[in-house]
Amino acid sequence: MKKNLIFIGMPAVGKSTVGIVVAKRLGMRFIDTDLLIQEQEGKLLRDIIAEEGQDGFLKIENQVNASVEAENAVISPGGSVIYCKEAMEHYKKIGTVVYLKASYQTIKKRIRNPKKRGVVLREGQNFRDLYNERVPYFEKYADITVCEDGCRIEETIENVLNAVKKRRKKDRMRKKLDKGTGSKLK
Repeated sequence: MKKNLIFIGMPAVGKSTVGIVVAKRLGMRFIDTDLLIQEQEGKLLRDIIAEEGQDGFLKIENQVNASVEAENAVISPGGSVIYCKEAMEHYKKIGTVVYLKASYQTIKKRIRNPKKRGVVLREGQNFRDLYNERVPYFEKYADITVCEDGCRIEETIENVLNAVKKRRKKDRMRKKLDKGTGSKLK
């Protein structure tokens, strides 16, 4: 059974905040990969992006995330990790990907100024464009989706814990079935 939980989603959905509490409640480690990137590079994310550009940053982000070795951990990568093919394939192998989903309106309310939040927009791109571009990736990689529209942080945490418990139970049942029938059900 995959022991790690990897949180994906837009900035301000609570990947770190929810992730830390979920890790504590489940007795797991918490890993924020943005901090790993800063540690490896010896610079703040915004400085890396300023020096390397968006593509250069994504290369670094891909390398760091694809090399995370963890067991029994909640992992919180940056929102742009979904553009990093090797990193996402690695995460799908080592854990269950949890998409913290929020509508554009909810996120916009939480982030007044995306630039100050460290959100990198391409030339001519606005925050809504970025949201619309990323959602299909989040949906593609998600094993579990937890919608947090209209939820307080405590409700989101409970919803995540319940969804994870349900998923693990389903995985255990599937494993028993596989053993019993000798088949590989998907």
